[in-house]
Parts: sequence; structure tokens; C-alpha cells
Amino acid sequence: MLQEREGLSERRACQIVGQHRSTQRRAPCVAQDDGALRARLRKFSEDRPRWGYRRAHAQLREEGWLLNRKRVQRIWREEGLRVPVRRRKRQRLGVSTVPAQGLSAERPDHVWALDFQFDQTADGRILKLLNIVDEFTREALEVLCERRIDADRTVGTLEALVGQRGAPAHIRCDNGPELTANALRDWCRFSGAGSSYIEPGSPWQNPYVESFGSRIRDELLAVEQFSCLAEAKVMVSDWREDYNERRPHSSLQMMAPAKFARAWRKGAEEGKVITFTSPAHDQSRGVDPWTPAASLRSPYGLAPRGGATSTLGSNTDHQLSQQVDR
Repeated sequence: MLQEREGLSERRACQIVGQHRSTQRRAPCVAQDDGALRARLRKFSEDRPRWGYRRAHAQLREEGWLLNRKRVQRIWREEGLRVPVRRRKRQRLGVSTVPAQGLSAERPDHVWALDFQFDQTADGRILKLLNIVDEFTREALEVLCERRIDADRTVGTLEALVGQRGAPAHIRCDNGPELTANALRDWCRFSGAGSSYIEPGSPWQNPYVESFGSRIRDELLAVEQFSCLAEAKVMVSDWREDYNERRPHSSLQMMAPAKFARAWRKGAEEGKVITFTSPAHDQSRGVDPWTPAASLRSPYGLAPRGGATSTLGSNTDHQLSQQVDR
């Protein structure tokens, strides 16, 4: 190369690279099977991209080739073959019909929030819980407790709820494999429910079911030790019933979620809207306690911009405090 490009003599070129002149006069000895070996190694690398030259050498020996590992390594490098750098798997993301940050529940069964939780029984086996919460009434619509819950079981649980309450307008969930599967996508399409997937690693975009999960963790899962799956199912079911019917919820003016839902539906039938300020306080200000005004608090704990007050006017579409129960 030096002789061709720089016009140097053979003696000077060998002196520069530190190579004996006799090497330039000796023709390389190429094995008769060199071409076939290179073709076999290229095919091997294509079929087994995660295998290196050591396994290629072992495979060739099993096929009857008589060669040592060094020859395989040399040809492997000359052909530019190498094991590619391992890449992180791409997470499958759900397709949202409505952005998670722009979706706010305006009535019962408008938005259902889904999330999974994990616990274990006394023998160390996993318990998986599927929490489904109505974001408007804060009701725990279902807390499914099983050893394993896949996408088909999730769809089956939603179908059972739809048979009782009707289909929701939207569901809000994260990008877990059970919730981005084709089974749930098909269910949303056929039931007419929109999907709202939060951004990966952003649980604060699904605050209502996350808050519910912290409540069931604090009041049940962190307190009770379950001896078996049957005991866990019974205790989770009893706790859900107590949560819906008797546990005061701070964002519902200390009303239980189920009681609030019944009161809201009754008021809606009578053309009235529940307010979330004290009736005595409303009357002291000369305000009808059934006027369509509600205290609105951000689920993210953010104050209104520009110093504005956090009270809605006559917009009847937002009738529920958006405060997360802490």
C-alpha cells in the first residue's frame, strides 16, 4: 500500500512498517476449503446472531470440519462477524383516544381507572389484584384477587361490570402488558369505550386508582396475613364492601362513595346537583345549597393559575371535587 500510494521502494516501506522483505515475496497459502468455510461462518452468524466464534467452532467440529479455534477466530474477524450489542426491549405502548391529562370525570361511569397491585400469601406465593375505580364517585367497582390475571381475565371482569352498570365512556390505565394487549383494545372498540393511557413511568397521571391502591395497602394488605387465596378473596371482598358503604371519603365531603353515588343519581333525577361545601355555610352566604357550584381541587395538588379562585360557576359538567383522598 505504501509503495502504491506513496511511491516508496520495497526496502523503505518494509523499514517503516517493521516488516521483513521476505514477506513480500512469499505468496499467501490459501486453504482449499477457505471459501466454503467463510460462507459457512457467514450463514452460521445469520442463523445464530447471539452466538460467537467459540460456539461456531464447536458447531463446525460436530459437522466434521477439521480445524482449530484460532483459525475460526481469525476468519470470523476477517469477515467482520460479531455478536451485536444487546438492545433493551421496546415497551409496547397503548394507543389513547383521549390524552390522560385532558380527561376529567364528569358523571358516574364516565371514567373507570384500572391498575394492578401485588401481595403474597403466607407461603410466599403471589397474589395479584386488579383494582377498578369510578373516578367520579370514587367507588371501588371491583377488586379482583387471583394468583394470575391476564388480558382475557381483565376483559372478562370489565364485561361483568358492564352487564351491571353499562359501559364506561373511557378507561384510564397504564401501559402494562395486560392493558395494552389486543384483547383489551378489541373490547374498547366493540364496547364503544375510549382509552386513555398514561405516559410510561408517570403514575401521578392516574391518581384516583393509585390513591385507592394506597388505601387498600395501608388498611388491609399491610395489616393482614393471608393463609391462602380463598381467605384473601373473602377479606378483599369484605374490605371493598366496607370501603364503598361505610368509609368516609374526604373528597366527597366525608360521604361514603356508594352513598354519594346514590345521592348524586337521586339529585340528577330531580334536577338537582350536589355541592361539596357545607349547606350551613352556603345558607350563611345566601346561596341555595342545590345550586350547581362545586369546589374544584386539582388531583395533582396544583393551585389555580393567576391567583384565580378554585370554585366553578354554573357549569354543571363539573360537579365533583377532584381532590384525591390522602
